[in-house]
Amino acid sequence: MGRRTLLVTAGWLAAAVLATLIGVAAIGLVGESITGTPGGVRSQAEVERALAAPEPTSATSAPAGPGLSASSSPPAVPSASPGLRRSFSTVGGTAVAECVGADVRLVSWAPAQDYRVKDVDRGPDDDAEVTFAGPAGEFEVKVGCIGGEPVARPGDGD
Repeated sequence: MGRRTLLVTAGWLAAAVLATLIGVAAIGLVGESITGTPGGVRSQAEVERALAAPEPTSATSAPAGPGLSASSSPPAVPSASPGLRRSFSTVGGTAVAECVGADVRLVSWAPAQDYRVKDVDRGPDDDAEVTFAGPAGEFEVKVGCIGGEPVARPGDGD
């Protein structure tokens, strides 16, 4: 009986080792599609270079208003009435707006690190705004359209 138990144990161990090896080999063949990040992992230096790349800007720019900086670029996606897109930045975050006829619409917005979006009125309307809240207070990006171009507007408290 001792020899039979030894053979059963050895067979069980061999089956367990074989199953483990087959599983590891299968994961190795499939590779990154299961365990990796699609498109690879970027280093911190690659991310910083991508973020530091300047946006295309137009030769003309409207004043951005207090606490705001603005840059503009043509729309990335055609809209019903293609217009100029302009980016507006504050300490609290960034918003991109475009004019749709006489109205303005926020295309996108993103809070800065340690900030959150408190309120958004994306339009289209005569003005659109987003408020970012964080450790240094609240920062509002309020925009409208003048001559088919997005421009910063003073906030309610200005």
